[in-house]
Amino acid sequence: MAAIANAPRALSASISGSSSSGESAGGGEWQDLESDVEPLNIVSLFDDKTFPDAKSMLEYCREKYGFDFLATCRRLELDFHGAVKLCNFVRQSIRSGQKLPDVISAEDVQDEALLRPVLEDDGLIIELDDVLAENSVAEPASGLDKDQDSAARNRQLEAQLATLQEQFASYRLTVEETLNRRWGYDPNSKSNPEGEVPKLPSAGFDRGYWESYAGRDIHETMLKDAVRTDAYRDFVYSNKDAFKGKVVLDIGCGTGILSMFCAKAGAKMVLAVDNSSILEKARQNVADNGLSDTITCIAGRIEDVKLPVDKVDVIISEWMGYCLLYEAMLNSVLWARDKYLKPDGILAPSVATIWASPVSDEEYVTENISFWQDVYGFSMKTMQEGIYDEAHLECMPEQAVCGQPFPLIRLDLHNVTVEELDFTAPWSTKLTRDIDNLDGFLIWFDIFFTSTRDETLPAASLTSKDWISQDNSRVAFTTGPFGRDTHWKQGLLLAPTEKEGPSALKAGTELSGETTFSALKTDSRALSIKTTWGTPGQEKRSMTWNLS
Repeated sequence: MAAIANAPRALSASISGSSSSGESAGGGEWQDLESDVEPLNIVSLFDDKTFPDAKSMLEYCREKYGFDFLATCRRLELDFHGAVKLCNFVRQSIRSGQKLPDVISAEDVQDEALLRPVLEDDGLIIELDDVLAENSVAEPASGLDKDQDSAARNRQLEAQLATLQEQFASYRLTVEETLNRRWGYDPNSKSNPEGEVPKLPSAGFDRGYWESYAGRDIHETMLKDAVRTDAYRDFVYSNKDAFKGKVVLDIGCGTGILSMFCAKAGAKMVLAVDNSSILEKARQNVADNGLSDTITCIAGRIEDVKLPVDKVDVIISEWMGYCLLYEAMLNSVLWARDKYLKPDGILAPSVATIWASPVSDEEYVTENISFWQDVYGFSMKTMQEGIYDEAHLECMPEQAVCGQPFPLIRLDLHNVTVEELDFTAPWSTKLTRDIDNLDGFLIWFDIFFTSTRDETLPAASLTSKDWISQDNSRVAFTTGPFGRDTHWKQGLLLAPTEKEGPSALKAGTELSGETTFSALKTDSRALSIKTTWGTPGQEKRSMTWNLS
């Protein structure tokens, strides 16, 4: 699946280096409760069925699943906050595959973390004040009799509504403060002027990250990436012996395409795990293709769910993000490898190499940077502010590369540790042509599939193309400028022209330095890339770009 971000991958063409997008797909802003632009669809507590109002949804849950939400609220004497916790407790339990207690106790809904919505813009929570008000009137605590006049009832309702609105406002503030603490935002800090909306990290709030994979568009983009999808299909179908009769774990299964490949190849059992609501679509896809007896869809983070087996024979996952490591999904795959993969089991893919090269592309700089200096005769150079702090995602032409590509790191996924994913790599290269200016660096990755742990792994300097040329039965692909375009594109790290000193360089000039990949402290799914470079006798330059 994998897939960055302010939403992952396909949702942005460039990613800010200072705070960004979020790719944010999903911090989850509260919608105006009084908005009549779009009617609410209330999702069932127990399945994906939707309803036009909370009352009909709760009645459905009571009749079909035997769970009376309002009766539980009355029994536990829950206030508004407690009812919110109960809603999130039920949703969280069902989504993680855990059975609800026979009798929910007050202790089950004590955790303050349950104030954080499980569903973004949860319609039940949005309508909860009205639901609780109606429930209270049905059984008035004050003991007013049925003959009470309408004026008294109206006063009582107005008082209850005012109380619930105050509670709801308090709840929103509590969630906001909780997320601010998590994102490291201090509203009282001098760096956050009054009235300024903080720029939140793209994936700091994991629910937003997962739900960025809930829509159709991002999966359509990934499925139509033939380089990506063909590679997985070709590996599975060309190595059926590695899958026949085996137990396979698909992490981040998305629409279920990889799981269905494995089932068709003869797998005995496929466990398809995903923490996004796209899993409901995957479950239906599996059923529609008659594979429900082989594939079991499991909702939740791989670190949280309980699998029905102790060990698996194969772990398959499309975890790769921009510049390979953006999104940090590989961390979860390695965790699952250590917990569930048999000693002789295989990971698909098995090896990844991160490549880099210097680039010089006068046309790109003219169209995207110099452009702002003269826009219909007007200077708009202020629009260039921060342009060199951004890591851009581009499919660059082969001609932009002006030096020999060099491998930064090769990851043997059967053995690499999470700690090794933060690394510093020294490198050197020679320019392959004369250039007027070094415009920056390009980052991409190659992916390799091996059918056994005994298969010879490619050397770090061996490209996927060269590895396949040695044996055309092998499966590998590149996301670099020398291959077909992919939805990952390449990471373009632009560097401004030096104000002093010559910028032109001759072919054969040696360029050396080191590059550091590390996760951002403020957002574990984001990525920081720092590069230091220079020619012999020249003072080295250094820049840092963030993908966040």
